[in-house]
Amino acid sequence: MTTDARRAFHALHESGTFLLPNPWDVGSAKLLEQLGAVALATTSSGFAATLGRNDQEVTRDELVAHVAALTAAVSVPVNVDAERGYATDPTGVAETVELLAAAGASGVSIEDYDPATGVVDPLDVAVERIAAAAEVCARHGIVLTGRAENHLYGITDLDDTVARLNAYREAGAGCVYAPGLSDLADIARVVAGTGAPVNVLALPNGPSVPELAGVGVRRVSTGGSLAWAAYGALVTATRELQETGTSTYLTRALPRDLRDAAFGG
Repeated sequence: MTTDARRAFHALHESGTFLLPNPWDVGSAKLLEQLGAVALATTSSGFAATLGRNDQEVTRDELVAHVAALTAAVSVPVNVDAERGYATDPTGVAETVELLAAAGASGVSIEDYDPATGVVDPLDVAVERIAAAAEVCARHGIVLTGRAENHLYGITDLDDTVARLNAYREAGAGCVYAPGLSDLADIARVVAGTGAPVNVLALPNGPSVPELAGVGVRRVSTGGSLAWAAYGALVTATRELQETGTSTYLTRALPRDLRDAAFGG
């Protein structure tokens, strides 16, 4: 099954545009698959929330166990947000990817932001880490995504972003990703400037999926937004109970037939 999922994930990157929603636990993964998702991706912030933590506070062992649980629960490919690789050096990054491969991942994303220093890695450091991940991914048939985190951390130099993404592709990444871009012209420039399959994060102020498809974006992910929408619904429902004592939130609850289909009754 893992081999089939990896082949399917590679095929999705060959043409067209596909949605890559981000579940935060097994239940949300099974529900998204039932709704027709052709592939899924973990969310570091969403998964951390299930443990009552902030983003970048999950351990590697916890992530690997999470990925193993997701891939055992669904048949579609699962891409893994591996943050910076949970390691201080390229050898450690490779070890992380090996563990994620064993857990059934079909894709792995490695980013270039270092939370320990609070800055984006120098390009040569980031490239070396991507190359280490790429060697493992190539052996296992896993799609590697190289992430340039500039636009999440106040660096708006699009030329630098494109240069980074090209360097990551040359180092072996099969897909590139610059989360935080919301201007369609900027996104189109990344697509044209890299010539690689490009992932874009869906944002409330960003282009629609059809608009992104129109400029050649390959995949559209949601990051932690689906998790935050679900948690927001919980807060809204609880406040209704506290403030009015009513339960009209149940009219917006998950339909029983969909729940049964996703969770087996």
